[in-house]
Amino acid sequence: MSNDGVNEGRRRVLTALTSVVGAAGVVGVAVPFVGSWNPSAKAKAAGAPVEVNISKLEPGQMMTVEWRGKPVYVLRRTPEALASLETVESRLRDPSSEDSTQPEYVKNRVRSVEGKEEIAVLLGLCTHLGCAPTYRPEVGAEDLGGAEWIGGFFCRCHGSKFDLAGRVFSGVPAPINLEIPPYKYLSDTQLLIGEDQEA
Repeated sequence: MSNDGVNEGRRRVLTALTSVVGAAGVVGVAVPFVGSWNPSAKAKAAGAPVEVNISKLEPGQMMTVEWRGKPVYVLRRTPEALASLETVESRLRDPSSEDSTQPEYVKNRVRSVEGKEEIAVLLGLCTHLGCAPTYRPEVGAEDLGGAEWIGGFFCRCHGSKFDLAGRVFSGVPAPINLEIPPYKYLSDTQLLIGEDQEA
């Protein structure tokens, strides 16, 4: 075998190895670069908006997502639950949400965007001392008042109760309704928590 044949073989091996190392280098640079497009944990904690897919949320179900390091409850209410909200107004501390924190576009009885009344978006922190209230949808729960309980949220820390719109009942430690964060619909099945709905 001539030297030309040996050199040609070496050249092919070295070319192949250089190509492999070069490709690995490109991937090594690309992965962190593409990853840098995602908001950092610090940015998320500072309030970067969070997208939520609600397409699989069935009537009566609730999901919890994190925004700014806090739990946000997203609840799909049944038609019966929505209808029952009016029946408890005389027992609520702030039924019209005059003293509570929520965007103007959800300042109504059901505390939801008009046309999307079945979806409630609530900050999952009790307005008394910040515990996370438990979702208790079962109507007539004996431990929560029996026949008077139409479903809602119960804070185990100090006994505060909220209806399915996050409105606080009278006579409990929580002073105001559950807060509603800014949010908007990107589509019928996608929410963006952290940005306000356009008027």
